[in-house]
Amino acid sequence: MALRREPTARQMRLAVELRRLREAAGLNARQAAALLGVGPAQITHIESALAGVSEKRLRRLASHYACTDGEFIDALVAMATDRTRGWWEEYRGLLPTSFLDLSELNHHASFRRDVAILYVPGLLQTEDYARGVFSGRVPELTDDELELRVRHRMACQEITVPYELVIHESALRIRVSNRAASRAQLARLLELSEAGNITVRVIPFDLDDFARAASTMTYVGGPAAKLDTVVRDVPHGSAFIDSEAQLSAFRTRFRKVEAASLDPERSRDFINRLAKEL
Repeated sequence: MALRREPTARQMRLAVELRRLREAAGLNARQAAALLGVGPAQITHIESALAGVSEKRLRRLASHYACTDGEFIDALVAMATDRTRGWWEEYRGLLPTSFLDLSELNHHASFRRDVAILYVPGLLQTEDYARGVFSGRVPELTDDELELRVRHRMACQEITVPYELVIHESALRIRVSNRAASRAQLARLLELSEAGNITVRVIPFDLDDFARAASTMTYVGGPAAKLDTVVRDVPHGSAFIDSEAQLSAFRTRFRKVEAASLDPERSRDFINRLAKEL
């Protein structure tokens, strides 16, 4: 079977988890390969996401690795055997891979939490707001590139899982485009905040404990807690963070930021006041 040329973030995550299980069991790649009756190169390819793994082989490895977390193993099997071609694949080769990886991550999420400091998160952006955000990119995008990014952003806004947003006043006040676009964006936030699965909280400038919300983050719940992912913006795109120690730290950070913010009702009142000022 030909090796993959460009594994997705989801395929890479499966590979990382299998390597972690092997290392936790104290086995090297040669020993793991012997358990399956294959060469060491096959394990290397699986753990590099260059090759897939069948359900039978995955469960055999998990058994030999003494992994008894059934929910976790089932989630890994689902990742390994899912052949669904997501809607985002139509953008492959047209947009940076990080756009597609985040779309795939969101599609499989069990929940999502955002802390936003400068911009309204992409999931909640209006078309004009998104166009304003992308128009500010350096180097400047061509008209075709700009419209492609806006179209992709609008396509990935279906929110069917619990979603919690903590947004700083600065993100609500910064005009990425014009007054009308800002007013429409605030109205969109107010509308979405009424949805049963969406919670929006605001951190005003004059609220204490701002240091806890000093950086943007996206926390995406996986099919099992061990498969949660944090996404951070970096100069070249997005960084996916998945070590348990880091995930634990980000879970704590989000709850502290949440505790320092206004409750949902006061947050809606706050956004409404800002909208009336425009």
